Amino acid sequence: MVDEQDTHGGSAPSTGSSGYIRPGIDDRPDFDKALSQKDKENISRLTAPMPKKRAADSSVGDEQVQGTKLATDSQAVGSGMAALAAVDTAVPDEASAFMDMRDPMVSADGHRPTRAELVRLGIGFTVSAVACAIPWVALSTVILPRVFELIDNSSKEAMLGLVNSIGAIVALLANIIFGTLSDMTRSRFGKRTPWIVGGGIITGLAIGAIAFTRNEALIIFLWCVAQMGYNMMLAPYVAVMSDRVPDKVRGTISGFYGAGIAVGQTLGSVVGAAFLRQGQSGLFSAWMMGLGIFSLTGIFVVAMWPREKSSRFEEQSEHVTVKSVLLNFRPPRHAPDFYYALVGRTLMMGGYWMITTYQLYIAQDYIYAGDPNAKDKAATIIATMGVITLVVSLIAAVTAGPITDRLGRRKLPVALASCLFAVGAAMPLFFRSPMGIYLFAAVAGLGYGVYNAIGQALNVAVLPNPKEAGKDLGILNLANTLSTVIGTAMTSLVVSIVKSSMHVSTTPAVAYAWVFGVAIVIVLAAAALIMRIRNVK
Repeated sequence: MVDEQDTHGGSAPSTGSSGYIRPGIDDRPDFDKALSQKDKENISRLTAPMPKKRAADSSVGDEQVQGTKLATDSQAVGSGMAALAAVDTAVPDEASAFMDMRDPMVSADGHRPTRAELVRLGIGFTVSAVACAIPWVALSTVILPRVFELIDNSSKEAMLGLVNSIGAIVALLANIIFGTLSDMTRSRFGKRTPWIVGGGIITGLAIGAIAFTRNEALIIFLWCVAQMGYNMMLAPYVAVMSDRVPDKVRGTISGFYGAGIAVGQTLGSVVGAAFLRQGQSGLFSAWMMGLGIFSLTGIFVVAMWPREKSSRFEEQSEHVTVKSVLLNFRPPRHAPDFYYALVGRTLMMGGYWMITTYQLYIAQDYIYAGDPNAKDKAATIIATMGVITLVVSLIAAVTAGPITDRLGRRKLPVALASCLFAVGAAMPLFFRSPMGIYLFAAVAGLGYGVYNAIGQALNVAVLPNPKEAGKDLGILNLANTLSTVIGTAMTSLVVSIVKSSMHVSTTPAVAYAWVFGVAIVIVLAAAALIMRIRNVK
């Protein structure tokens, strides 16, 4: 049988021995003959070369891959993990949804939430983030400093540094303790709900009680109780993200939660300034606002979320002891990049809190030093700074992440964001005026916004062991608490040294010029440490 060429340049379909033409087999065209040279060139232009190897993949030379191979190698028939470890690719996490074939739309507690339930979870996280951040920032950075100033103007910086340092330590311990206790809780209301509701009520009552005292020691005690209650609510609250939000949508809901915190923190300064303008009645109203919002937030959240299922019959994974809790927070070894990121973040956030926590005193005693209307004008400055920071932070949040994703870089943008914050902190030194502090809010606020948008991605990139990501990220997040202590203590120390050297009881304007200078040095040191990270671009 002689083949005949078809009119399109291909060959006529060949037939098998039975004369039957097999569809898709015998009638396939010869594309080398069917396509013209121009067609081939057009197809070639459309092709995209595949990367030889993704940057995040491990090779067989990686110690984690070798460890997995040695631990799983077996001569037994069907030993699939040994073969898997021999492949020159990343070792999958056995706990991941890929390995155990979990449905990514099913949460870790085994429930598949409906669309309506996901919306309720998202609303609960977002609204509560805004609601908690507003009073917390208003009270801690505006109202509490004003209260200490009214009690004793000469020791206000030292008292604010002391209450923030002690409160940060209480917050750190409370986060660990109540996070673990919530894991152990067995009740018909679930294991997170009792702590979220109870923590919110304790926080509200402690904050409300501050309105009725002017005793410094009692204020410090009540503020620490509020810190304990806030973290009693916060630790199990954040754990719900892991328990009840499916892998597929966790990034989206986490993004809304982070945006809520950013907006709430910025609005907190504006709200605090508004109460400050009202004098004594405004201070009392601010504490009452904290009482109402915190007492109701926990209740609102558990009411908005789908009801948590009972944990009475949930099996305990292990007996929790003080030793086991401490071991969970044991830092990793032989991981220099991890520690560069940890110390760098601590210093960066320390420089941020050096200025932000004392913004009321900076406005009064530096920008408007000697002005009889300094207190009223300071409230206006803080409110305006809040609006500026809100705008630039939202711009940073929307643009920084996608841009760095496209560039495939984390280390350099984080370091540059720290440098941008340092440039902003220098503005009040060059322009000791409202314009200087507004430029600080704009430039440093943009740097801080970029840092927040990319910082967590850098933290994930430097983790030494993906199997211990939760523990190691928890250690990295300790930088947020440590930075509060460092920032407030450094400002208090600098101001005290300047006052002592000048033999004055009230704070001179030059003291805050030194505060800005020290903050700039600390933030630039943070940028230098970030740039020492080797294994992340």
